[in-house]
Amino acid sequence: MANKHPGGGGGSGHRGPKISSSPSTHQGASPSTNQDAKHREWFSRFAQETARLAGKSAAFIAAVGVVVVWAATGPTFHYSDTWQLVINTSTTIITFLMVFLIQNTQNRDTMALQVKLAELIIAMQGAHNRLATAEDLSEEELERLHAEYCRKADATRQSLEHRRARSA
Repeated sequence: MANKHPGGGGGSGHRGPKISSSPSTHQGASPSTNQDAKHREWFSRFAQETARLAGKSAAFIAAVGVVVVWAATGPTFHYSDTWQLVINTSTTIITFLMVFLIQNTQNRDTMALQVKLAELIIAMQGAHNRLATAEDLSEEELERLHAEYCRKADATRQSLEHRRARSA
């Protein structure tokens, strides 16, 4: 597949940033910087794989199985406070840890989506390149842009309705 942008993309020959699957290691980088990069890469892979596995039906079935086993042991432990504490503590810890793993995966997915959208915006002739980094705008700036694009969408909708009415 050719790596050319439709419409010329501004004629600069921009083909987007070179993306590497592993963190870059510069010759002048300190060992602690390289170690930090290795830890981040390990955590990112761990978070992605854990989130992927947690989203499988087998993980849900396993969780239901744990709850069923826990519930079945209730009579054996006379539904004691300790018996209840086991499930409460376990689910709290798992939920607490999963929040971080899922957030890491969500952040990564969002960043990848932003990069893809930025590439499309930059490649489109006539597009406003300032929108390629809209995620970096303040809340107020985003609200102004949203209102501006709502007005443009309404104007376009009205224009289409007017054209359809004339041709009918």
